[in-house]
Amino acid sequence: MSSNKTMNVLLKSIGYFNYKKVLIDNSPEVEERVRDTFQDMYFDRSTVDIVYTDHMNISKFTTLLSEGKLHNGSMVLVDGIYHDKKRLEDWENLIASPNITVSMDMFHCGAIFIREEQVKEHFTIRI
Repeated sequence: MSSNKTMNVLLKSIGYFNYKKVLIDNSPEVEERVRDTFQDMYFDRSTVDIVYTDHMNISKFTTLLSEGKLHNGSMVLVDGIYHDKKRLEDWENLIASPNITVSMDMFHCGAIFIREEQVKEHFTIRI
């Protein structure tokens, strides 16, 4: 299950950006918490506003993008980017992708955004 800090980032992001369509990857506990907090969420497999996962690599991201699940403005929240060397390496490869314009390393988790109108930027912040 996600850390409390990652859960806070997820819930605050959904509220702040007014996301309505979410994809929770293999985490029933997180999905239940989101359902309890936001009753008007759509958990479907079509285009989504936000994706939560405990692991994302460039291949998985490219698949989501090519299947049309992500759109300009979509956010992907990745829990535990420093969990092990493999996850950190996958995170670093992911943020190097030209399809990702904004990335945020929050230590406990990482967020990536697709924002075609914005220049590529990476932030490291402490939460």
